[in-house]
Amino acid sequence: MKRLGLVMIVVLVVSVVSTPGTAFAKKDNLKLNAENSKIEWLGKKVTGEHSGTIKVKSGSLVLDEGEIVKGSFVVDMTSIANTDLKDADYKAKLEGHLKSDDFFGVEKFPESKFEITNAEKMEDGNYKVKGNITIKGITEPIEFMANLHKHDASVHVSGKMTIDRTKFNVRYGSGSFFDNLGDKTIYDDFELNLDLYLE
Repeated sequence: MKRLGLVMIVVLVVSVVSTPGTAFAKKDNLKLNAENSKIEWLGKKVTGEHSGTIKVKSGSLVLDEGEIVKGSFVVDMTSIANTDLKDADYKAKLEGHLKSDDFFGVEKFPESKFEITNAEKMEDGNYKVKGNITIKGITEPIEFMANLHKHDASVHVSGKMTIDRTKFNVRYGSGSFFDNLGDKTIYDDFELNLDLYLE
């Protein structure tokens, strides 16, 4: 009898833990925690690479029983910062160049945007995310893998985007548009590593 009672308790516990959606409400309308969220960027060239951060200004995500329905995010392009250079003058020079019209023209285009159009749920909290990204006023479709899981009262979203900058008229140092650049060539693709918290 005691063994039967123990089995029933174990079954009940397993059932509660494994029931889909127990960690989420029927529908969650989440807002970005901008203070805890960040994006890390990585750009590569023939002679090496540079990395840094950029701030997410605002964002929202709609979940239905824990699954992504839609979402949108705004990035503050004026916050582009380099993190790999130790020389303060060189660091400031690079940051200024990235903000100039040669690259992202942040005076005219202070924000970039991303909107989710579809999110296909895979295993272990992974999603194949499709959406539209707008940089320098140009909108292009993008697809990437992301992971969503719950951290106490927050939802954490991580993922990596690979973006072809030339699609957004960022052509400085691109071997696709300029000849004889040699070791001054900057590769077209750059990476954004997402580290977002929503509540």
